[in-house]
Amino acid sequence: MPDPPGEITRCLHAWNAGDPEAFGKLVPLVYDELRRIAGRKMAEERNGHTLQPTALVHEAYIRLLQYRTPAWRDRMHFFGSAASLMRRILVDYARKRHSARRGDAPLRVKLPDADLVTRQPFLEWMMVDEALDRLTVLDPLQARVVELHYFGGLTVEETAEILEVSPYKIERQWTAARAWIARELARGEP
Repeated sequence: MPDPPGEITRCLHAWNAGDPEAFGKLVPLVYDELRRIAGRKMAEERNGHTLQPTALVHEAYIRLLQYRTPAWRDRMHFFGSAASLMRRILVDYARKRHSARRGDAPLRVKLPDADLVTRQPFLEWMMVDEALDRLTVLDPLQARVVELHYFGGLTVEETAEILEVSPYKIERQWTAARAWIARELARGEP
């Protein structure tokens, strides 16, 4: 994620300071990267998913604009926040879809190395989201790794940069978190 001589960070700091034009300057600098993250995330979705990567990015922008006092340190902190927002958007979308339809055919939950069947499509996101909430209480670092790497679609290296730890530690945390969530998902519906 190149940051042309700190331009993203400068725009973020200006936005933090209340500059109303800073967000407009930021959008073209981060759009392609957010679109890439959203594209990776949506590529893992079931066939026929009606939410598209562009819509996911635009919804994230809308929610980012609603932040009253953003306080992003730098571009990686911003992309980490955007990844968290994308997670919330996908979970909210799943909840809305569930309230609109019930009784769908089984669907596979695609958390890498956790090939589990659920009874309704909305449970894919709901079950992982609820398991992640429980993991946050037990191990906040592992939960953040899942949020950034799985929900946010960031690479191991990008996740390591945001969390300021080594890529090796991220891989270990990801492996442990993935196993823990797989066990939680195997227990059944929330």
